[in-house]
Amino acid sequence: MRAGKAQETMFGAIQKVFRNLTSEAEPAFDEADPKVATAALAVHAIAVDGVIDDAEKAKLRAILKDHFELDDAETSELIAEARRRDLEAIDLYAFTSVIKRALDEKGRQGVIEMLWELVYADGEVHEFEDNFIWRVAELLGVSSRERIALKLRVEKEPREGDASPDGPPDKSSDG
Repeated sequence: MRAGKAQETMFGAIQKVFRNLTSEAEPAFDEADPKVATAALAVHAIAVDGVIDDAEKAKLRAILKDHFELDDAETSELIAEARRRDLEAIDLYAFTSVIKRALDEKGRQGVIEMLWELVYADGEVHEFEDNFIWRVAELLGVSSRERIALKLRVEKEPREGDASPDGPPDKSSDG
């Protein structure tokens, strides 16, 4: 009788797992949602150097919230889904193909600029981050010239904590 009881318990546990799988709510994000694809690339960008610091986390949250006009809960949900998809992805094409279909050239350049903003959040660009953005830009059809121009533009932007309020102005004028 003991073997039968153990089998019943195991069978019940398996049934419970299947019930939980089938009763889950509809996914909040479609597989072809460019928001998730962009957020997954952003999540990958801050992790590619092996260190995710608080500045990068804060910048990720701020950029996604602002860019997609999300509230705090939606931003958290998007980041969680992006992390999940990034961990499951075998390559970048899964994300870049969605973005390339959904966005025009200017929109794809905006994604590259966003990635540069994220990797500069910690004050430096690691060679892995630079290489990652190069690969993403290639897959999105953003030219090397435009990728470098976007990098230089972001590099010149003042970041929080960079300038002292008592320091000299950014640009001086003669006369």
